[in-house]
Amino acid sequence: MSFDYLRILTVIHFASLGGLLFYGLHRLWLIGCWYMECRKKRSDDPPGYLVDFPAVTIQLPFYNERFVAARLIEFAARLEWPKDKLEIQVLDDSTDDTVGIVDETVNRLAIEGVNIRVLRRGHREGYKAGALQEGMALATGEFIAIFDADFLPQPDFLVRTVPCFFDQKVGMVQARWTFLNAEASWLTSVQSLLLSPHFGIEHRVRCGRNLFFNFNGTAGIWRRSAIESAGGWKADTVTEDLDLSYRAQLFGWKFIYRDDIAVPSELPITLAAFRSQQQRWAKGSIQTARKILPRLLASPLPFSVKAEAVAHLLANLGWLLGTLTTLTLYAAITWRVGIGPYQLLKVDMPLLAGTSFAILMYFFAYTVVSGSVRSLRWVLLLPVFGIGMSPSISLSVIKGALSNGGYFERTPKFGLQGSQPPPLLAFLYRQRAIPYLAMNTLFLCYSFLPVIFSWQRGIWSAIPFLMIFPAGFLLVILKDLADMVQIRRS
Repeated sequence: MSFDYLRILTVIHFASLGGLLFYGLHRLWLIGCWYMECRKKRSDDPPGYLVDFPAVTIQLPFYNERFVAARLIEFAARLEWPKDKLEIQVLDDSTDDTVGIVDETVNRLAIEGVNIRVLRRGHREGYKAGALQEGMALATGEFIAIFDADFLPQPDFLVRTVPCFFDQKVGMVQARWTFLNAEASWLTSVQSLLLSPHFGIEHRVRCGRNLFFNFNGTAGIWRRSAIESAGGWKADTVTEDLDLSYRAQLFGWKFIYRDDIAVPSELPITLAAFRSQQQRWAKGSIQTARKILPRLLASPLPFSVKAEAVAHLLANLGWLLGTLTTLTLYAAITWRVGIGPYQLLKVDMPLLAGTSFAILMYFFAYTVVSGSVRSLRWVLLLPVFGIGMSPSISLSVIKGALSNGGYFERTPKFGLQGSQPPPLLAFLYRQRAIPYLAMNTLFLCYSFLPVIFSWQRGIWSAIPFLMIFPAGFLLVILKDLADMVQIRRS
């Protein structure tokens, strides 16, 4: 490599490390705010009790959910609410045997007196956003609760959330996700560790400090007029929930997060499924940032709201920064070889160590305070796993920066609890893994170059630090291969 080229890559390397450090500092800020929120004396009980029960519509969007469709419909039918005030819409875009499962379950419940019907479009235009929008046009409810196929709303969900709307400014109430299969494998345990603080820390802090936060696409309930006044569901991003959330809050609606109301759900059991889910969330958040941030920054909202919105919507840039750090590490080391072997990582180590420490403290603090002590064993795996996942998710970040909308790829769910194995028909939901195996293999080989360089020059103290990078890529490669073997055996 030429001298100038190496210098440019070195600048990119340290700029990426600096960006990651800011991300880590934001995590520390969230921990501090969360600590103050936890010290507040507050009640999660809504301000008042139901006397008149408003009309509520439950929307259940499905697309080829043969393993979980009937279960969710049954749970929705058990919600405690006056029958004449409750309507259930099954928004079924399925093209497989889910259609028959849905029809049989709905017909049986309808005979039992449940106000339930199936709405089918015969196409997937607009994907989930399109189905929700068309369903809302026919809905009778003043409030609309939404549950994805793998969620299990508890009978008292409506009784506990609807009273929050006594405040006429409240447009949405979001409940906390819990996970039925968090202990199924190291992958589901890591996912639980990643997602739980999103609710327990981020939502709680943002709600408590009157900052913008988002409906998570499921396990929440909307005031219908809030959706309509904000312009309805749109499909120009692949995270229609995040997009509508920000539009509604810009319109003046207040959101409430209820940490005390838990809705169990299922985590993806394969790395391919987890990857596709994260790619959609990453792509959609960047699309939403492109769409929303110019309007939000030009608004008269307080600086604190704007700053946190920027941090929230651009958080997935961390994946891209992580990838750039990996790609430029070798150039940054070789360009500075003349300054002495043990000076090479004099800046790199503190920057990356500081970022890692901040992020690990974020998860460590939550697991300790929330009592999830069993999750502590997975905290140290997070930096390794994050490095391995960064390139594939970075591709979606770039796509989100360059395009609107896109294909909505469903995340396969199988109705699993605990450590149940996937069903025999799981192979029907196979997702792409081979292209990512090839890409991660290339990254694995490349990530050994800094290790070899340090070995040749006797920089022994740097080798354990540098080995984190190949370890991350090896981890995801082995998981992809193991998933392929398991699905093939099924």
